[in-house]
Amino acid sequence: MTPRRDTLLDTPTPATHRPAQARFGAPEAAPDLPAALRQVSAELAAVCAHRLRSDDGHGPAAARIGRPGQGTRGGRPGRRPRFSRSQAEPHRRRGEAASTHGQLVYAVGDLHGRYDLLVELLAKISDDSARHAAGRQPVLVMLGDYVDRGPDAARVLEALVWLRRNADWALVTLKGNHEQALLRFLEAPRLGGPWLSFGGDATLQSYGVEPPRPDHGVADLDRARDDLLAAMPAAHLRLLQTLELMATVGDYAFVHAGVAPGAALADQQEADLLWIREEFLESRAPSAHVIVHGHTRTGVTPAVLPHRIGLDTGAYETGVLSAARLDGAEVAVLQVGAIPIPAPPPEPEPAPAPRGWSPVAHPTDFTRGLGYET
Repeated sequence: MTPRRDTLLDTPTPATHRPAQARFGAPEAAPDLPAALRQVSAELAAVCAHRLRSDDGHGPAAARIGRPGQGTRGGRPGRRPRFSRSQAEPHRRRGEAASTHGQLVYAVGDLHGRYDLLVELLAKISDDSARHAAGRQPVLVMLGDYVDRGPDAARVLEALVWLRRNADWALVTLKGNHEQALLRFLEAPRLGGPWLSFGGDATLQSYGVEPPRPDHGVADLDRARDDLLAAMPAAHLRLLQTLELMATVGDYAFVHAGVAPGAALADQQEADLLWIREEFLESRAPSAHVIVHGHTRTGVTPAVLPHRIGLDTGAYETGVLSAARLDGAEVAVLQVGAIPIPAPPPEPEPAPAPRGWSPVAHPTDFTRGLGYET
């Protein structure tokens, strides 16, 4: 079997790396939200020209995406099920590379309101898929955390709505813990204080809604929720309400945060899929699937490991948005934004020449790398 190849594709021209806030400042409301959302359609139609849906009946071969059982969808409360190795799903043979089984997949890390980087990355994925699709319908998996922290949550959600309607990708939009928190705020605003504290205020501002004051009361939270529902298009709310928790393609499983080690995919709990960290990240338990996830920052370089691929490079803060192309046994990383310039390795100190030696006196030593002669 062909071994998996991990490569770095098409990184942008290196630029000085600085936090995103230093470039775009504090989040500001769009001066005309309807006009800003209408502009999304034109921008995405331009950058996704290679992947616009056709009605001529001659589209690519449809992608095959698995949706594990209902246990992942309801987020049932209670104790997490545990399984012995024999009860869990079958594993790939030791040393066998994970594969998409003939499908072309792109997975995109946490966006957090960085619409500008999303447009740039979609253009790169569109061009890349035009070179690699070879008659296949590419799968585009968004790993969640579309809202909060960054300045353009409203336009990010509008872009996802547009992709559902117009793009000829098999689109999978997963739920992140920030989408879960936003939905809870909409249902019960009086419990929404924690959401505001970890980036929800930026989402409110992206819809032109004034966030509650730091010393907010219950009435302030109710007012902010009502203003948000009044400003948010119905298509955005419907998108949030229909996000998925997991998808599988070949030997890969896609979730937002990770999975509970030892539990079958169909028996995972929503709380783990959206929030888990150390228990999943530190586990080396055998698994039938390589887990592709976001949620936990990896720095500005994705974590590509034999058992998991982490794609959250902190776009809202680092200015770097990352994706992975999975094609058969190959894994390639695509990135956009302010990729930091790596420091060059230090030059080794030259060894002192032996006494009495010089390249003029011993030219063959100098040109052929032979041992010094004195």
